[in-house]
Amino acid sequence: MEIPKYHETFIPILETLNTIESISSRDLASKVLQNYYSDLPKELLNQKTSSGANVLIDRILWGKSYLKMAKFVSYPTRGIVQITDKGKLTLKTGKLSLIDLQNDQDFKNHRESVKSKKENDIELDTVDVENASPQDLIDSGFSIIETEVKSELLEKLKEIDPYYFEKVILILLKSMGYGDFIETPKSGDGGIDGIINEDKLGLEKIYTQAKRYNENKVREKDIRNFIGAMSGDTSKGVFITTSTFDNAAVKKAREAHHSIILIDGVQLVNLMYQYKVGVQVKTIYEIKELDNDFFE
Repeated sequence: MEIPKYHETFIPILETLNTIESISSRDLASKVLQNYYSDLPKELLNQKTSSGANVLIDRILWGKSYLKMAKFVSYPTRGIVQITDKGKLTLKTGKLSLIDLQNDQDFKNHRESVKSKKENDIELDTVDVENASPQDLIDSGFSIIETEVKSELLEKLKEIDPYYFEKVILILLKSMGYGDFIETPKSGDGGIDGIINEDKLGLEKIYTQAKRYNENKVREKDIRNFIGAMSGDTSKGVFITTSTFDNAAVKKAREAHHSIILIDGVQLVNLMYQYKVGVQVKTIYEIKELDNDFFE
């Protein structure tokens, strides 16, 4: 007997959720363990990861996360999980393998929405375990976790209050090393959401515009209005969105006399991840090597 792989928990998770309206993630993992895996030997049930987490609970929670990526389950509120209509339809077949999930269009869309160029060069979840080096496995694992965190971060940004989103952007730019910032009034701001100092002394100013969109792209008109709202005391601006920019918007920014930097949703979560804004360190792993100098 062995601990089930995370993808082997897909159907047990869906079956458990199908019997209740909603449940917390931790309670869900406990119910799945109790209903489906309680007959495993104690040494397997009590097995821990290197960070001290229960291996089986951790795999069930990862199974739940993957089901969320493909919209088989949803998070109606923070920390709460429920099965979707798509999940209920899948239950009727009684089968959902890892390959099925990887071929699911919602899952593909989810992964593509937050992949960086580096991650596009790595086929996540398809590492050849037998031929991969331990470092390959570590790198692949970190890439998978990073992609999931960035995806959740982007979803959260699309849900928060638009005014708070504007403040998040100013906090990010502050964390990136720019000077103090000023939030503009929420009415009659002429398309300017914030003003940040390019340097600590405030010798140069940068105007910001933040658009919290779900699917809509930023248009050329938005960039034109932003440029028009910039006063004569600055020629620099940063336009940030949770979605993307259409070609006309990119062209308008590139050809403007002002220096306009465009940051789309993927770039935004990459920066927030890099500068630890909206995320926190969960676990730190140490990898040791032999100290030859000690023996000389």
